[in-house]
Formats: sequence, structure tokens, C-alpha cells
Amino acid sequence: MMVPAALMLLGALTAVVAPRLLARADWPDREPVVALWMWQCVVVAVLLCCALSMTLSAAAAWAAVRGHVFAPAPHEVVEAYALSTGNAWAATTAVALACGGLWTAAMLVREVVRARRRRRQRRAELLVRAPLLPGEEPGTDRLVVLEGERADAWWLPGTAPQLVITTAALRRLKGRQLDAVLAHEQGHARARHDWLLHCSAALANGFPQVPVFAAFRDEMHRLVELAADDMASRRFGRLTIALALVGLNEDRGVFGPCPTPEAHVPQRVNRLLTPPDRLTAARRLRLTAAAALVPVVPLLVTFVPGLRALG
Repeated sequence: MMVPAALMLLGALTAVVAPRLLARADWPDREPVVALWMWQCVVVAVLLCCALSMTLSAAAAWAAVRGHVFAPAPHEVVEAYALSTGNAWAATTAVALACGGLWTAAMLVREVVRARRRRRQRRAELLVRAPLLPGEEPGTDRLVVLEGERADAWWLPGTAPQLVITTAALRRLKGRQLDAVLAHEQGHARARHDWLLHCSAALANGFPQVPVFAAFRDEMHRLVELAADDMASRRFGRLTIALALVGLNEDRGVFGPCPTPEAHVPQRVNRLLTPPDRLTAARRLRLTAAAALVPVVPLLVTFVPGLRALG
């Protein structure tokens, strides 16, 4: 029973230490794509620790599960994990972790269902505000213009994704700013940021007492916007996308002294107006490789006793 306990300890240590290290680092805002990858690897490592610990605990508690898990393994490998001890605690741990896994899956399904419901509602509202003309097929236009006094633009995902923009935003956006907004929203769609947001929201809502999942959700919302800003700025320039952000948000009070839900917008504008300070390609590669190794550690902890027994 030492390996399941070690996995749980490793998962808790990763959940506590990794977010603090990322919060203190100065590079995530400079390299949001690498930071997104790092956060995903950290969360996968935590979930992997729980899944592996559940499997070994179930193998220790019930002989039938042990027979399936270690079916092709020699007797020495099974003995190396000392699964015949601690059956009472093993059963409790396995059941608790299995319930946590089922709850996570249920939260993810609920989040996806809610997102699809919201998408259908927005498409229905769009058809009411911008009805189809005779002979016009739904979803044929990638850009939909709505009458509106408030400057706004959003991407409507789906089988036929569309950029919806109001007439007030068209009056505000000058020159290539509209193209920059379109590139920003297309960056979200191309990178499938919606799935990152769904997964992070499911974990945070399902386990509100776990700080690492709340931090994961908050950072995903922030980093996907920075990543999309960078995608658009590579094509149209940092100043263009910064001016587009100002034009879309200046009437919402986000640039005033009072805090607002869109308080991250001024930070994004300041970041775009600052000369880019990217990491070197070598350091980006090292960070990417280091992040990829984080989920490997639970696998090593799990398989080392068996490999030693075989050796």
C-alpha cells in the first residue's frame, strides 16, 4: 500500500506547489501558449495520481480487481506492490477516488450540455435579431452584423462558426481593427479554447474546495485571451488589436478606477502596447519539455516497483 499513498502525496504536493511556482514566474504573460501547456500538464498529473492510486487501491482491496490489473504480470511483480496489506483503507480510498472520478465526468457532461444550450439560445436570438432573407441558407455568412448601440463582438462556435458584431462596433473599429478582432476570435476557435474552458470550469465547479482547480479555471480564462491576442497581433500588429480592444470596451467602464468583471482588458491593452519580450526558442523548448515530464512522474512512481522486481 505504499505506492497508492505515495501517489496521493505526490498529487497533493503537485497541486500545492505547481500553482505557486507558476504564480511567481514572470514568463506566463510573455508566453501564454507555453503557460497553457504547463497548466494542462500539472492538472493532468494531479488527476493521473488520483486515477493510479484508485487502481492500485482497488487491486489491494479486491482480489478480482487485482487479477485484472496484474493478469499478465509475474508473481514477483504483484508481491513488490505489497497489495495484501491495508485492505480496509484500500477499499475506502478506492471507493472515494472512484466517486470523485464519476463526479468529475458528470460535471464535464453538465458543462458541455450547458454550453450547447447557451449556444442554441444565442443562435435563436440571432435569428430573431437578424432573420434570414428569402432563399438564404442559415450559417452561410461567417460575419453577421446586428443593429446595436453598444459596441460588441463575439464568436459563435459550432458546425458553421460565425463572428457576430454590432453596428456600434463597426463605427468604432477603424481600418484593419475589424480584421484583427476576427483573427482574435478565429484564434480561439482554431486552438479549441472552448474545451479548455469547459474542462477547467467542470473541475472548479465540481471541486470548489480544491484551490488548484479554481486557479486552473481562472488562468485558463486569462491565458486564452492573451494567446488569441498574440495570434491576431502576429498578422495585424499589436497596436491594431490594442486599439480594437479599446474601441470595444471603452463604454463599459473597464478603464476607470472601479473594478469591473472585465478588469483584465486594461492589462491586455498595456501588454500589447509594451514591446514584446518573448523568451528565447531554447527556453521555450526547455519549459515545454519540463511540463511534459510532470505527468510522467506519477507513471514512474507507479511502475518502478514492478520494474525493479523484474530486474
